[in-house]
Amino acid sequence: ALPICGEIEISGAKNAAVAMIPAAILVDGVCRIENIPQISDCVYQLSILKTLGAGVRAVNKHTMDIACTAIRSSVADCDMMQKLRASYYLIGALLGKFGEATVAMPGGCNFGGVRPIDQHVKGFEAMGAKVKVKNGLVCAKAAGGKLHGANIYLDVVSVGATINLMLAAVLAKGRTVIENAAREPHIVDVANFLNSMGADVRGAGTNVIKIRGVERLSGGFYSIIPDQIEAGTYMAAVAGTGGELLIKNVIPRHLNCISSKLEEMGVEVIEGEDCVLVRRYGEL
Repeated sequence: ALPICGEIEISGAKNAAVAMIPAAILVDGVCRIENIPQISDCVYQLSILKTLGAGVRAVNKHTMDIACTAIRSSVADCDMMQKLRASYYLIGALLGKFGEATVAMPGGCNFGGVRPIDQHVKGFEAMGAKVKVKNGLVCAKAAGGKLHGANIYLDVVSVGATINLMLAAVLAKGRTVIENAAREPHIVDVANFLNSMGADVRGAGTNVIKIRGVERLSGGFYSIIPDQIEAGTYMAAVAGTGGELLIKNVIPRHLNCISSKLEEMGVEVIEGEDCVLVRRYGEL
């Protein structure tokens, strides 16, 4: 393989973006979300919000203004949902906002299939919702029309369940504690997004997240973190082929796990403020 040389700009974190776009449902006002990656899941999610009644305006190809105040329906478009891989975040957002949600799972799969949501369901039920999953459709309804806080222990560490339960909990009555929570950077990013809109989420990035429900979230501006998976892929590519690549728009500390391993292998990794230079000449 030829050496890789040059520079590359990393896009926004996919796993944060696919949670923040549905999270806009919880907000009364306009959310301006910057650094949205241009991937199909984000395009479909924005289309679903439009069908629900949201106002979506492109500021540029990576920045969107999303206003969900006019949304009145808690039933998401099933045909569009089938195209999504991260459709389940709409359950937590709609359930948290309206006390009910009807959402199709990706590809019509049941929660015992490829992407199980049993931990999501367990958490929603602990917060007072009745959840039915049948024929690829999830129907959830909160008793009395509003979720309440609960102590939830996840049986397995799940990024999807951790984020989904955060979305459901920010407007719930009382305090929710999620134990054995996932700790990835995009979970911290989603929590920071919610907090910037007026939520009270603490402990993201640790295995215990505490959420105190608030009356409402208001609009604001937020920029999604860079995608460490995309950046790590390019770093590994340079290690494999040799060459020299400047990787821009990254948070170097998010890449420490791969940087340290590459350096052990003899690859040079030089950190900047928001970039890393990866260099490898000669044999590993």
